Amino acid sequence: MADQSLINALHECMEACNHCFDACLMEDNVKMMKNCIRLDRECADICGYLEGALSRNSPVAKEIAEACAKICEACANECKQHDHDHCQKCAEACAKCAEACRQVT
Repeated sequence: MADQSLINALHECMEACNHCFDACLMEDNVKMMKNCIRLDRECADICGYLEGALSRNSPVAKEIAEACAKICEACANECKQHDHDHCQKCAEACAKCAEACRQVT
């Protein structure tokens, strides 16, 4: 079974990305947020997928964790560029999750 701190980081990141995704869609300049929205979606999906893979003891969990770390890092870097509170919180959750994923690899 996976480390509970990794499971928690994945779940928190998924929730932060889903919230950021939704909040970005409500921003006045949605077009400016398109990369953030796209990465939020990718990041939430890979975090959820890795969480499931870990729970079923997937033989490729390390490879998925490696991809998850890269996507989380990309999402964190994108969200850091925006001043919105939801983006800043998402960037923090993504950076924490990327670090946790790297412990698996």
